[in-house]
Amino acid sequence: MAAETPQIPATGREWALISRPVGWPKPEDFELREVPVEAPGPGQVLVKNLYVSVDPYMRGRMSAAKSYVAPYELGKAMQAGAVGVVIASNDEGVAVGDHVLHFFGWREYATFDAKQAVKVDPEAAPLSTYLGVLGMTGLTAYAGLLRTLAFKEGDSVFVSGAAGAVGGQVGQIAKLKGASRVVGSAGSDDKVKLLIEEYGFDAAFNYKNGDVHEQLKQAAPDGIDVYFDNVGGDHLEAAIARLNRDGRIAICGAISVYNSTEPAPGPRNLARLIQTRGRIEGFLVGDHYDLQPQFVQEVGAWIRSGELKYRETVVEGIENNLEAFLGVLRGDNTGKMVVKLGE
Repeated sequence: MAAETPQIPATGREWALISRPVGWPKPEDFELREVPVEAPGPGQVLVKNLYVSVDPYMRGRMSAAKSYVAPYELGKAMQAGAVGVVIASNDEGVAVGDHVLHFFGWREYATFDAKQAVKVDPEAAPLSTYLGVLGMTGLTAYAGLLRTLAFKEGDSVFVSGAAGAVGGQVGQIAKLKGASRVVGSAGSDDKVKLLIEEYGFDAAFNYKNGDVHEQLKQAAPDGIDVYFDNVGGDHLEAAIARLNRDGRIAICGAISVYNSTEPAPGPRNLARLIQTRGRIEGFLVGDHYDLQPQFVQEVGAWIRSGELKYRETVVEGIENNLEAFLGVLRGDNTGKMVVKLGE
């Protein structure tokens, strides 16, 4: 289509990282600033963001340490998943009014190449779900369980951080695929209740209420075949201790050590993997985007039928982005944490 030039706002707000956090991120490490809004050039679109994602992995990008993704640049706008509406387009394939998913969040307006936008349908599902249950976190759960862990019917499954955006979906998919038992850990009694009563877990425990190994032993008396790890630390050690023959462990995250200033000690019982012939494997969702069509089709059907439940924690206003992110690190959220910027 021809370039359209509706009324473009003069300025918009965005968050920038201005110093690299040591330990827990502090407000003074960030800056919310007002910047000019750029009109789209050839092949570009201008998007008004409606929902912005905050995710634990972003803590790693705040560090300068070498990792699987480039660190955030100091003084530059931070990047994250977002869903918005196109308000100006200079590309034939994207029209004004289209809703798109992209990775230029943590700002009210984003101008970028149209090829970096993925169209989404607000009629098929609420826009916020494209950042969670039908988005990157959902695909993480799907790929990690079905491909990395090679889940099979009859497996006994343990999920840490099970009330989070990824963990809650892992447990439910395992149940829908025929797990013999699904056990989850969470950080509050209310979250434990959610896992059992709404998500259909067979057992769950509050890791703050006692020794993780002892609680897992009670929740999974016959051991576990697969463990989906979002936490690391004592949870990983407990899972190794309860692993059955040919058990598999997938390392998705280690939120318990993200803000550590000293190297975290590794599991003390790795030698048990020899006895169980166990396997530990790390994975990144970016290696599994070939599963996206299958994932959307299967999980979308479960959501429409009501078989798969999901929760969202919604914070309103871009000024509250940082507090929402810190809330994820603290475990304040139930399900996916998103920031709502507009209708």
